[in-house]
Amino acid sequence: QIQLVESGGGLVQAGGSLRLSCAASGRTLTSYAMGWFRQVPGKEREWVAAIPSNDDSTYYPDSVKGRFTISRDNAKNMVYLQMNSLKPQDTAVYYCAARIATGSSWYKWVYDYDYWGQGTQVTVSS
Repeated sequence: QIQLVESGGGLVQAGGSLRLSCAASGRTLTSYAMGWFRQVPGKEREWVAAIPSNDDSTYYPDSVKGRFTISRDNAKNMVYLQMNSLKPQDTAVYYCAARIATGSSWYKWVYDYDYWGQGTQVTVSS
């Protein structure tokens, strides 16, 4: 079973940048499609990025497209989320997620993923 641990959250001013990291252990990431989600108290968890297991393609909702970049380093068992031009509405707890998948498959729904990290808080001040 894979374990995921996020890090890199914090407080940043609007317009600033943060890089979140997701460290995987227990399994290598080469067989896992990965995603990042975020959640604000009282709201549903929202998808923000996805990357397949064996493909460099990346996918984003319109709300973050052009500002967020997901990447993976399978050799280091790491996934990253680079967040630029941050806005106060990006404030949330950010979660890394994984599911076993092959090829170019990618996923954007919470129920698609089997493994989750504990989350890291991102706060963007205006």
